[in-house]
Amino acid sequence: MNQRRIFISLLAGALLGVLCIVGAQLRYGNQLETNYLFAFWFNRVLIGLVIGLASKCFTLPKALIRGAILGAFVSFAFYSSTGYYDLTGFIAGIVYGVIIEFAAYKLAK
Repeated sequence: MNQRRIFISLLAGALLGVLCIVGAQLRYGNQLETNYLFAFWFNRVLIGLVIGLASKCFTLPKALIRGAILGAFVSFAFYSSTGYYDLTGFIAGIVYGVIIEFAAYKLAK
């Protein structure tokens, strides 16, 4: 298990989670409750953990595809639990999975 990869992925997920909270606030104003925003942030941290725990791919294209799949899988759990409330947030989870995987691939050497 590569601890550096896990740390990078968790950190990237946490930072992107903050970006998600800001984006959600801009899209919905003050309509969203604190619990929802925390769950949104935690979902991104969870994407980072899942990607960090996955073994390193040997090629970047395969890693990015895996990041998209894992991002979609984890994001779908949150998206479906909220009654399919925020499609933009779900799609962002897929993109963030790619970004987290890219960061882990490049920085965890």
